[in-house]
Amino acid sequence: MAIVIDGEVQFHLAQKDVLAGFKTGQVVNPLERGHIAFRTDDLAAFKARLDEKGIPYADWGNRAVKGWAQIFFYDPDGNIIEVHEVQG
Repeated sequence: MAIVIDGEVQFHLAQKDVLAGFKTGQVVNPLERGHIAFRTDDLAAFKARLDEKGIPYADWGNRAVKGWAQIFFYDPDGNIIEVHEVQG
């Protein structure tokens, strides 16, 4: 993966991997197609809110990016959304 930074906006360029979900046992595969990402300072609270609303998500932990805890879920239109927290 390559990271390109333009001011405060980051672009993460990763190779497509349609099998990443199967390899990791995750329901949501962020490498299947592109996705948008948001950073939070409290991922636990964000996950609790998703749980309250009954929105399923895949918890990738820090498998994809070292030092980041990441979750992925689908929006109502089927787009993949990432929310992550920088650890440490």
